[in-house]
Amino acid sequence: MSSHEPWKHAYAHVNNIRLHYVTAGDGPLMVMLHGFPEFWYSWRHQIPAMAESYRVVAPDMRGYNQSEKPVGVSHYRLGALMEDIQGLIHHLGESSAVLVAHDWGGGVAWPFAAYYPQMVDRLIILNCPPPAVLMRHLMGNRAQLRRSYYMFLFQLPLLPEAVMRARDYELIERAFRGWAIDKSAFSDHDIAMFKEAAAKPGALTGGINYYRAAFRGFLRSPRLSESSEAKVRCPTLVIWGEEDKALGKELSDDFHTEVDGPLEIEFISNCSHWVQQEQPRRVNALIADFLARYLDS
Repeated sequence: MSSHEPWKHAYAHVNNIRLHYVTAGDGPLMVMLHGFPEFWYSWRHQIPAMAESYRVVAPDMRGYNQSEKPVGVSHYRLGALMEDIQGLIHHLGESSAVLVAHDWGGGVAWPFAAYYPQMVDRLIILNCPPPAVLMRHLMGNRAQLRRSYYMFLFQLPLLPEAVMRARDYELIERAFRGWAIDKSAFSDHDIAMFKEAAAKPGALTGGINYYRAAFRGFLRSPRLSESSEAKVRCPTLVIWGEEDKALGKELSDDFHTEVDGPLEIEFISNCSHWVQQEQPRRVNALIADFLARYLDS
């Protein structure tokens, strides 16, 4: 770690695996969960800003970057992913946290907040629908089905990893800069960091196994998306970059079906799926304003 970095690196042994994380600041705990194909670095613009008021912890989720990468799809089931977060919060000496999550991180955070309500003080989601909403749209929304073609390709063994590894991980750069509206949001250094994380042994398979495990779980319990089980009860903020090539804005129309507590949705125009990296000042301001308003509620 260079001396000018506004965070420090550490490891936690939780749920029978080792998770790497970066942390900064003091105060109430805030845990930030990244998506695919990312790692903790996706929060580089949020960590210093939020650390002014919070103890921020941004882990590499299991299978990513410097965290452990257990072999086998079964190790990436939603239950295991949620237990990682539960274990991390307890490892850090806390019983609850503000949860901030993007993409697949949100895919874990939505159900975590529903099933562990006592452990989530506030929920902030960036460009990720609740899993039940996504499944409903995959079954009944042809536009979303087309956007999600890659999820089906990811069910194949080995081939997705080989394609992403090709030509010096060219697809990594295409995913970020290709989708971004403001291409300058990703410097050459940023792209190199994401490629380096993806190139770690087992990392591509670890990340893609989230998709494989999710689909296998759905096939075992296809009525999950119609269930009216646990709902999110804590104050919830959703921030949505409107030009998301993977997830349609119309998904947000159904978020209220999964939330019993206060729900706010903020749309950011001319912004891609990578919302917190492309519009960091706007995202940071929305998060800070939301937390200030719900601080004592």
